[in-house]
Amino acid sequence: MPELPEVEVTRLGISPHLIDHEIQQVIVRNPKMRWPIPDSIKTLEGLKILNITRRAKYLLLETEKGFALLHLGMSGKLCVVPSSTQVQKHDHFELVLKNDLCLRLNDPRRFGAVLWFENLADADGHLAHLGPEPLTEDFTGEYLFEKSRNKTCSIKQFIMDNKNVVGVGNIYANESLFMTGIHPKRAAGKISLNRYFELVKNIKIVLAQAIKQGGTTLKDFTQADGKPGYFVQELKVYGRAGEACKNCSAELQGIVIGQRATVYCKNCQK
Repeated sequence: MPELPEVEVTRLGISPHLIDHEIQQVIVRNPKMRWPIPDSIKTLEGLKILNITRRAKYLLLETEKGFALLHLGMSGKLCVVPSSTQVQKHDHFELVLKNDLCLRLNDPRRFGAVLWFENLADADGHLAHLGPEPLTEDFTGEYLFEKSRNKTCSIKQFIMDNKNVVGVGNIYANESLFMTGIHPKRAAGKISLNRYFELVKNIKIVLAQAIKQGGTTLKDFTQADGKPGYFVQELKVYGRAGEACKNCSAELQGIVIGQRATVYCKNCQK
């Protein structure tokens, strides 16, 4: 599914085409998404998009009357196309702008979401439980160390829990733990402060690289301009079980942790 880097790349891709432009029409072709698209989404008609921000994997379209909250779910993608572009199967939601462009949400599995809130505080049911953004100064080694005390769950499950830090999805958890040399099954509460310093640094590096290179190409993801991401070419362990470790040439091991595919090097990760 699209993870934080993919969502951030989407935000960067659509923002120049939408910010400061007025919404002429809201089209809902199928309201049956993860949560039903509310009738109040029509409030967007006639409003100008003032800003587009991201919180975790949610995109927030800000207007003078409220916020549209969008989530890509497991298979969703947003693209900006001329309003005359032929509608595709699974194009469930559309914002038609007065500049003859439109923003379309295509979501084959319909696990995405489009919601409307007059005040951002009203969205707390979706946002209040979320941990810090990983690329901000709020996310530090000290924070993660303190948060992990007495935790017996695996470090991989710990950093993938959005209550602890948002956006460290399966791909990026695998890669960050490999870079830090931490075995993914190690108990979160048994890891030292110094190693948490290193892990936080590497999480930031991995996510920043993914954003810079356009997000990770998954079968359901393309950027807003239709071009696939390229970070998948740089992956050291994810999806490479049975192949040689790029550090020591040992065979990479594949296991399942928390129902998620996990790949690690038995030599490099302790």
